[in-house]
Amino acid sequence: MLAERPLASDDDSLTPVAGPDGTGSARTLPAGSRSSRKKKRGLLRRTGIAVPAAFLALLLVVVVWGAAKVMNPKGTGASSLFESIDGLGNSGSVALLEQERQTLIAMTAASKTLSVAAKPASANLVQILAAQQQSTSTSTQTTGGTGVTTTAPPANPTAAEQIGKNMLATFGFDTTTQWPCLYDLWQRESGWNVYAENPYSGAYGIPQSLPGDKMATSGSDWQTNPATQINWGLGYIKSTYGTPCAAWQNELNAGYY
Repeated sequence: MLAERPLASDDDSLTPVAGPDGTGSARTLPAGSRSSRKKKRGLLRRTGIAVPAAFLALLLVVVVWGAAKVMNPKGTGASSLFESIDGLGNSGSVALLEQERQTLIAMTAASKTLSVAAKPASANLVQILAAQQQSTSTSTQTTGGTGVTTTAPPANPTAAEQIGKNMLATFGFDTTTQWPCLYDLWQRESGWNVYAENPYSGAYGIPQSLPGDKMATSGSDWQTNPATQINWGLGYIKSTYGTPCAAWQNELNAGYY
């Protein structure tokens, strides 16, 4: 006589599973196993994103807490955390990045205002020469026979200049043509200064005699008397160049006479 088997509950009831020969005697499985597996898989699907997200949130809290400890080791609690977060905005690195950003903004704005510079106008050589010739013609006069352009002497010459102009005729020079050349020559050499002396060469006086004592042949007062110096200078010009304008031309060409 067989013992009675207890009725299976919903949780431990068995369901026959066919064996290899098609009979139901091979093995049995709990009736609720398949539904249990489905429930587990559904739970995993629902929690598959939540768990990593919770882990990342926890990790972020730990990182922020660690940063708060590093930046504010004396603070505690939420106030320390908030102070540390606020301190991040005032850190040197953040300030430097903000400064660089503002610089880039300013440079970009400035580049938009740049304009291409206009091409410089080239000088017209013909016009320049014409202007120079016109200016020269109004303030200078040309001496006869030499082609030297000279500046007109002042209307009221100094005493030394007047002596030189008056002496031209005694040496056979035409006053009208030769006086402008003589004026320019000695104006450039000494400024008609009886005491002019070249500190490098030792040339002296109005005609810049080198050495100065050469003028002693015209008078012993050669160091102080403009007439003595001019007399010697005109004699030197006549014997060396022929005329004051020829001496002036050599001064222009070579830098001396």
